[in-house]
Amino acid sequence: MSSYLVTGASRGLGFEFLRQLSNDPASTVIGFSRNKKATEEKVKAELNRENVHIVEADPSDYAALKRAVEETSRLTGGTLDYIIANAALVSEYSEFKSIGTLGEDPEILEKDIHDSIQTNVLGTIHLFNLFIPLLRKGSAKKAIAISTGMADVELIRNYDVGIAGPYALSKAALNVAVAKFSAQYRKEGILFMSISPGFVDTGKTPQPTEEELKGIQAMGAAFATYAPNFTGPISSEESAKAVLSVIKKASVENGDGGSFVSHFGDKQWL
Repeated sequence: MSSYLVTGASRGLGFEFLRQLSNDPASTVIGFSRNKKATEEKVKAELNRENVHIVEADPSDYAALKRAVEETSRLTGGTLDYIIANAALVSEYSEFKSIGTLGEDPEILEKDIHDSIQTNVLGTIHLFNLFIPLLRKGSAKKAIAISTGMADVELIRNYDVGIAGPYALSKAALNVAVAKFSAQYRKEGILFMSISPGFVDTGKTPQPTEEELKGIQAMGAAFATYAPNFTGPISSEESAKAVLSVIKKASVENGDGGSFVSHFGDKQWL
C-alpha cells in the first residue's frame, strides 16, 4: 500500500494523476486543491473512489500548506511515500510573449516574474520542507517536481524559444532547488527530481491576440525543427502514464537524485 500527494489536483494533469494512482484501491491518494468542495464534487462524479482524498491548500500560501500537513498525516498514518508537486502558475499574460516585449511594461513584467517565482519555486520549496518528516517515514521516499522542457537552456538557445520567459525562469530555478534538496537528502535515501510532462493538452483554448499568435507560430516552427515527428500536444492521460513510469523506475541508487528529465526519462522534451 502506497501513499501519494499530488498538488494542483483540481484539473488537467493533476486530476489525471489522481485518476491513475487511485486505480489501485490499496493506495491512499491525496490531492491538494484551492477549491476543496468543487474538486471533491469532480472526484465523486468522475472517479467515485474512496481512496481519493482532497485537502484544501494554496501552493503559494505557507500557512495553508502547513495546515495541510496535519490533515495529510492523519490520512496516511503519519507517513508519505510520494509527493508529486504539480501545481504551477502559467501566466496567460506572458505565455506567448517574448522577454523583450514584456519589458515594454516593467511593472507588469516584475509582477509576472514575482508571481511565477512565488508559486512555482517558493511554493514547492515550502511544500518539500514541510513534508520531509512524513517522507522520511515512508517506504518509497520520492519527491517529484513537475517542470518543463522550456527551462532547458540548450533548447532555448539552439531553437530560439523566446516565449514564456517568467514561467521558464521560475521552472529553471525550481530545477536548481530540486537539485539542492537532493544534495542534502540523498544520503537519507530520499529521491528528489524534476520531470517535464511533455507538451500537454490542458484543454484551455483562449483566443490569442495577433502578437500571441506570432509567438505560437514561432514556437511551432521551433518544435518542428527540434522534433520532426512531433504531431502536437499529448493528452493528460498519456503524459501522466509516462511520468509515473519514469517515477517508478527512478531511484537514488540509479543516480537519479537531483536530475531533470523528460517524460521519456531523458532530455528529449517532445
